[in-house]
Amino acid sequence: MNIAHDTNIARPTAPKRVVGRFAPTPSGRMHLGNVASCLLAWLSARSAGGRMVLRIEDLDPRAQSREAARLIMDDLNWLGLDWDEGPFWQSERAEVYAAAIDRLGGSGIEAGSKGLRLTYPCFCTRSELHAATAPHASDGTYVYAGTCRGLSADEVAARAAVRPPATRLRVPDAADPAGTIDFCDLAYGAQREVLAHECGDFLVRRSDGVVAYQLAVVVDDAEMGVTQVVRGRDLLGSAPRQMYLQSLLGYGNPEYGHVPLLVAPDGRRLSKRERDLDLGALRERFETPGPLIGAIASRLGLAEVGESLTADALVPRFSWGMVASHREDIVVDEDFLSFV
Repeated sequence: MNIAHDTNIARPTAPKRVVGRFAPTPSGRMHLGNVASCLLAWLSARSAGGRMVLRIEDLDPRAQSREAARLIMDDLNWLGLDWDEGPFWQSERAEVYAAAIDRLGGSGIEAGSKGLRLTYPCFCTRSELHAATAPHASDGTYVYAGTCRGLSADEVAARAAVRPPATRLRVPDAADPAGTIDFCDLAYGAQREVLAHECGDFLVRRSDGVVAYQLAVVVDDAEMGVTQVVRGRDLLGSAPRQMYLQSLLGYGNPEYGHVPLLVAPDGRRLSKRERDLDLGALRERFETPGPLIGAIASRLGLAEVGESLTADALVPRFSWGMVASHREDIVVDEDFLSFV
């Protein structure tokens, strides 16, 4: 496979119709932060006359609860956020992901050292990774130091007899322009990332055999025809890795739109541990989703404070320009909750 030097150039396809997606993980009930991301993904697609795909991201054996997935779908329906295709289940697509990893493993990198394989086995444990590298200042991600890059066949065989390896994808050296990824986010504007500096060689398969998030979502988005990815801004740093994979696998780049997070007053991101803010508790409190949707929309300039709205009513009001002008995270405090 010839890996061109222009993998850094974002070339969004020009679809006739936007195809967005919901991609929840069934590890628990949706919370208010999930609602905000899903709402904006849905509004972006529907305001453009587009379609929505529902994909259940249950790759991890710890997140393969069909009951939790059913509750998520029920909550989406209650919110008025419908979809046109799916649900698709990642847990049923192992062969598709394995084929993609095989394609990468059979490739050489033309840039730099000829004959090197794109993927290689990695035996580093989590504790070893943390001890060997410092976390990136912006998001706490550990930059892989390339510890297992140069292992000989004998060393790989000896270590594999002790513990199974993970699989890493080699990224270009920092001086190689192929390793600099540029794109324009729909909300956060121009972005640039040098993969060697920001993440280093990254996982495409864990040591327990579970396919890594970055690989799975790239394959799924391409095969499911997704042209627009809308999600929380905590995943903004994932886009360059996914664009690099898309180029290697011959896929086009979707548009990316990252949106503000809902956070606690201390800045901590809301999680599924916030039981008072999950959809189970919120649905018991409210008869309709209007107050919740209105509260989120008001923080993005799409509604007046205290306005109760359906998702459908927000479609003609939605614009990425408005979201881009309200990039700050949304603090869920007593003032927020007083309007809900």
